[in-house]
Amino acid sequence: MGSRSQAQRDAVTVEIGYALVTAAFVAGVLFCLAAAPVLLFDLRGPAARGTLTTAAALAGFGFLYRVARVLWRFDSAASGPSSPAERAESAAPGRSRRG
Repeated sequence: MGSRSQAQRDAVTVEIGYALVTAAFVAGVLFCLAAAPVLLFDLRGPAARGTLTTAAALAGFGFLYRVARVLWRFDSAASGPSSPAERAESAAPGRSRRG
């Protein structure tokens, strides 16, 4: 395990915070959308319980998916180009990968 600079550690910390905050937002939105039928149709009993359970499961999945996606994208961007063609392109003088 290599040592990291303070800037790299700060970047990881910020990225984790960003992943958690945006994932919480996504989970909240998904829960509200999936649980809306309980309020709209005045569901009671097992129907309401099933809908809320499904909404919670969907929100949990959305949270985990968002965290994983943000952190994997950060890891792949931080590690730099992986293929020889990408390394050659990024090493070429005067060329930018962003067009």
